[in-house]
Parts: sequence; structure tokens; C-alpha cells
Amino acid sequence: MKRFVIWVNEIDARIPRKYGREVPKNLAVDRPSLEEILEAAQALRLNIINIDREALNPRVSALDENLRVNGRIVVESNHGKSKTLKLITQKVREFRKLHRKK
Repeated sequence: MKRFVIWVNEIDARIPRKYGREVPKNLAVDRPSLEEILEAAQALRLNIINIDREALNPRVSALDENLRVNGRIVVESNHGKSKTLKLITQKVREFRKLHRKK
């Protein structure tokens, strides 16, 4: 299993790739929260090693305050980081659709 860090800004559609977005913009999620990412990771049965709610990705420190999102998790996955991030964004979108319908 591969272990890596997932920062909240890596799936945020508002963040340009230059500042750390890892997924394509058409797959990215607008204003994701750490809780949404945790919920998606648990649904995907990823092994969550560590949660840090206060950590700020150094790449976004130059951005406006409203674009900065704190939080990161360390996970173990059978997939690579890119594939895992895409799976997480899909789950977050699914959860948002379910919550909107209620």
C-alpha cells in the first residue's frame, strides 16, 4: 500500500494547478471541506493514518485568505495518489448530490 498526504486544496476547483490543485478542473470540487474528504476516504475504505485540521499547504500561503483551506490527511491506498484523489472527488460529488436531494 502506498502512503501519501492529501491536502484539501488538491481537489479544490478554485485553486489553480500552480498552487497545488492535483485533479483536472472538470473533476475538482468547489470549496471542499476536510470533513467531506474524510467521509469520502472512509467510504472508499482508505486507511487513514493521520488527520491534521490546522495544517496549511505551503503552496497556498501566497493566495488570498478566502482561498486558503486548512487541513490534511495521511492515507494508505492501493492506488496511486492521482487515482485516489479522483476517487475522492467522485465520492464528494456523490455525497453532495445526496445531501441536496434531502
